[in-house]
Amino acid sequence: MDRKHFIQNTALTAAGLSFLPKYSFPNMNKKTSRGLQLSFEPYNLQLKHVFTLAGSSRSTTPDMQVKIRFEGVTGHGEASMPPYLGESQESVGKFLSAINLQQFTDPFRMDEILEYVDKSAPGNTAAKAAVDIALHDLTGKLMNQPWYKIWGFSAEKTPFTSFTIGIDTPEIVRQKVREAEGFKILKVKLGRENDRQMIETIREVSGIPLCVDVNQGWKDKIFALDMIHWLKEKGVQYVEQPMPKENPEDIAWLTQNSPLPIIADEAIQRLTDVQKTIGVYSGINIKLMKCTGMREAHKMVNLARANNMKVMLGCMTETSCAISAAAQLSPVVDWADLDGNLLISNDLFKGVEVINGKITLNQVPGIGIIPL
Repeated sequence: MDRKHFIQNTALTAAGLSFLPKYSFPNMNKKTSRGLQLSFEPYNLQLKHVFTLAGSSRSTTPDMQVKIRFEGVTGHGEASMPPYLGESQESVGKFLSAINLQQFTDPFRMDEILEYVDKSAPGNTAAKAAVDIALHDLTGKLMNQPWYKIWGFSAEKTPFTSFTIGIDTPEIVRQKVREAEGFKILKVKLGRENDRQMIETIREVSGIPLCVDVNQGWKDKIFALDMIHWLKEKGVQYVEQPMPKENPEDIAWLTQNSPLPIIADEAIQRLTDVQKTIGVYSGINIKLMKCTGMREAHKMVNLARANNMKVMLGCMTETSCAISAAAQLSPVVDWADLDGNLLISNDLFKGVEVINGKITLNQVPGIGIIPL
């Protein structure tokens, strides 16, 4: 059997792929149908609650849904664009319109394809991640296997995921904590004048472990260390980006003296940034939208591990598409914060689930999603 018919037969018999034929794609014809077919559509994510960080608030997140089609099989990808990434639906659309995936007739040449995408223009990490995720979804479906199995990971080793509690009034904070019933760890946003109130409010209604994300909100290292000692007494397990990323010397001092691990978030984006965090932070937070997708995220995990650093998987507010893609790496990390799909009211997919607080991978080929 030749490669074309093997791929077609595999695609048609793959579990959960009966939904694929219902989609139609523009600009497809006999002359170009052998190459990869890229299409995309803007989408707006609606948050269940106003999401407040140390320096901003929002109730929606712009998004781009991406598809790559090859010989009757469709891979799904996504670009989520929170403000600090500096991308927009317009910029992502412009980037995607400029790349030519039709030149590639073998989706398994992933390094070649994604190197081309990465070098097409600087930045645009969320746009590049959308292509990367869609390509992984496509090839996983062609192989009829989920990516965690392709990588050789064990599904039972997935971590618990945290559920995020944004900065808010005590009443709303208590409501959010009640909504998080079943989770084994909560992630609390800090970095404003009410940090202690946030923690004390949560402790009024819950005693489960916490982690905190300060989003660079603390400016003084002595203050930061005092807060971390107090947070440890309150059951906090680790601290994300407590101080501005532009102060690596202060952060290195804080990491050396802190009773809790200090995790880089804003200070790390791509693979080339990992080296700069060694000796400054205890670990790194990897997000697909920052690092251009699953391919580079996998490399970042390996490099961090080689340097005895902790690894966390994070996310933006995203549909189950990007969350499920990131979850394929979850069996090999220390912590996960993959709740972005749970914070929105208009998900487009059924994907990996959180059961009793634990990320639970499924058997669906590719990144593990089925469109709703």
